[in-house]
Amino acid sequence: MKFIYPAVFRKTEEGRYKSYFPDLERCYGEGDTLDDAIDDSNEAARNWLSLELTEEDPFIPYVSDEEDIELKEGEFIRNISVNIRFYEGWDE
Repeated sequence: MKFIYPAVFRKTEEGRYKSYFPDLERCYGEGDTLDDAIDDSNEAARNWLSLELTEEDPFIPYVSDEEDIELKEGEFIRNISVNIRFYEGWDE
């Protein structure tokens, strides 16, 4: 199953990149470069979604429209795509 969620990125004063997902509560990423931060954000979203899918009553949030996300100065959005494969017996 493929999930695509927008992540909000910003460059810190130290030159690193940090991100958060408006739709995934307490899901963050960071890295020394934008590519590193995107990779870390992808892993964070995958972990968040995988954990939620193990719950008895999983809640997969709706995806925000990028136009509805309020950005602060210097922030920008990148869509993060996460592929999760379900195997036979995955929910046992």
